[in-house]
Amino acid sequence: MTSGKNPGTSGLASRIGAMRDAWRRRGERRQGPRGRAQFDLRGRLLLVTGALGACALALVARAVDLQLVRNEFYQKQGDERFLREIEIATSRGMITDRNGEPLAVSTPVESIWANPQELLKTPAHLPTLAAALGVDAESLTRKLTQRADREFVYLKRRINPAEARRILAHEIPGVFSQREYRRFYPQGEAIAHVLGFTNIDDRGQEGLELAFDEWLRGTAGMKRVIRDRHGRTVEEVDLMRAAVPGKSLTLTIDRRIQFLAYRELKRAMAETGAVSGSAVVLDVATGEVLAMANLPSFNPNAVTGGNRDAHRNRAVTDLIEPGSTVKPLTVAAGLEAGVITPATLFHTSPGWIPNGRYRTTDTHNYGTLDTTGVIRKSSNVGVSKIVHMLPNEDYYAFMRRVGYGRSTGSGFPGENAGLLLPPSRWSGTTKQTMSYGYGLSATPLQIAHAYAMLGNHGRAIAPTFVKGEVGEVEQVLDPKIADDVVRMMQTVTEPGGTATQAAILGYHVAGKTGTARKSENGGYSRRYVAFFAGLVPVDNPRFSMAVVINDPDPARGYYGGVVSAPVFKNVMEGALRLMDVPPDDIDTWIAAQQKAAVSRPAAKLAALAPAPVAPLPAAVPPSAPPPRPAPVVPARPALPQAIDGGAQ
Repeated sequence: MTSGKNPGTSGLASRIGAMRDAWRRRGERRQGPRGRAQFDLRGRLLLVTGALGACALALVARAVDLQLVRNEFYQKQGDERFLREIEIATSRGMITDRNGEPLAVSTPVESIWANPQELLKTPAHLPTLAAALGVDAESLTRKLTQRADREFVYLKRRINPAEARRILAHEIPGVFSQREYRRFYPQGEAIAHVLGFTNIDDRGQEGLELAFDEWLRGTAGMKRVIRDRHGRTVEEVDLMRAAVPGKSLTLTIDRRIQFLAYRELKRAMAETGAVSGSAVVLDVATGEVLAMANLPSFNPNAVTGGNRDAHRNRAVTDLIEPGSTVKPLTVAAGLEAGVITPATLFHTSPGWIPNGRYRTTDTHNYGTLDTTGVIRKSSNVGVSKIVHMLPNEDYYAFMRRVGYGRSTGSGFPGENAGLLLPPSRWSGTTKQTMSYGYGLSATPLQIAHAYAMLGNHGRAIAPTFVKGEVGEVEQVLDPKIADDVVRMMQTVTEPGGTATQAAILGYHVAGKTGTARKSENGGYSRRYVAFFAGLVPVDNPRFSMAVVINDPDPARGYYGGVVSAPVFKNVMEGALRLMDVPPDDIDTWIAAQQKAAVSRPAAKLAALAPAPVAPLPAAVPPSAPPPRPAPVVPARPALPQAIDGGAQ
């Protein structure tokens, strides 16, 4: 047996070696010329597929985050960039007089605004914009620079739409307009104090505009729009809230009577040189305020910051000592207490009585007067004797009851309640001076309200400015006493009375004059307030009116019967005609017509006679008005020593 390797094993090893050599040669062929290994295609595909899958998962996760998880946040961010909520302006309610005539209306206007962040990016446009706005370029630049962090600033507000279009025609980036409303008052100064006015934002500031601001203002609407990056509205997305216009307001004011009161008050002030004046007209049966005029006045269509004193409604805010207009009320208190009758006699000689260290005096020595004569002659001595018969508490309670020392209840903003001291604060002379209108203070509205109570048979009705509103009613005086006092006041406007200039042809007029000295430096000066308060017609009083002329020039007349009574007459003549009030003194009217008919032929004959040729006036231009005659100034009596000064 021979030794050696197994031939089968040797063959197998050689085949394995041959295969290893073949694989080695194949690997050498796969290497490049520089020996780099060739990419593994399978591994590459797996890598790319994994990366794409990861990206897809990331996108899905991001989409889920945007659409589901944080949807509200990103929606809000997008809306803040393009979606805007814009207010829809609404008009303020109209104010009309009792007949539907407009007293205050709202007209559409435009306001120019800008986005400073966008506008300041193009400073070259600022001079053009400033010229269009009519402002200084430097001040405009400063205004925008100070508000550079904002997106909204007004440039010019409440202008004519045509002017706004001219400004926008320059197409300056960042400049826009919006609709607003502006208040317009057709009657101007004549009714400014009653209506008041609104501010730049159309909110009521004074008068009835303030008192009824919520009623008149309405509710602004709101809409959602999409704006582009230039601030232009490209789409209206949603109406969030519809605009609700303000409600209309119908007043008790009659604009015709209001104008009469304003015109006559202005004429009286011009003729007397007075500082200020007020006139109030009430409907006796309803308490409605038909007119309320004040001077000086202002233009509510162009309110400025100057002369704020002219904005005050003096008829409800200013307190004045009412002088002799109180005397009918003092007489009514005496009649109610039963201490006097209409026939009671009063000895007023020698024309004065003591009043502490002063004297209460009359303008003349009237001798013996009955109760009616005390009112007709306006006797300070007579009413002083009446009030001394009344207990302090009773007289105070009566004056409170008829409306002094408390608000009338009209609801007008800033209404003053007046001043009426309680008996615990009276001195020894207070009650006597109060009987003829000193030592207490009232507003013109309170005076007219008290006289309306007398004309309404003792019923006091709270004044109202809104048609259809019924004021509080209170029976404060016996109807017979009220009627008796009205008849006594009728003699004031008849021959022998102190106010014949208040008489109206065809109507019986009841009234009372007043001339009160003005309080000054703890005493009373030689400056005056002239009053007249009255009722017409006497048989069935329809109107109550109070006229107050403050500080007339004494050289032109200062008594109430001379200064204020003519205002009453002229206004009431027009009001009676406008309201178709039938006359209650037809006999006097017929007699006047007959007298005029008799004198008419004589006037015709005089007209046929040749007129004398008058010399032409020298140095008078043809366009100049004819010279007015100098006013007749009544003889001024010597001033008495009493603080009342013999007020009429």
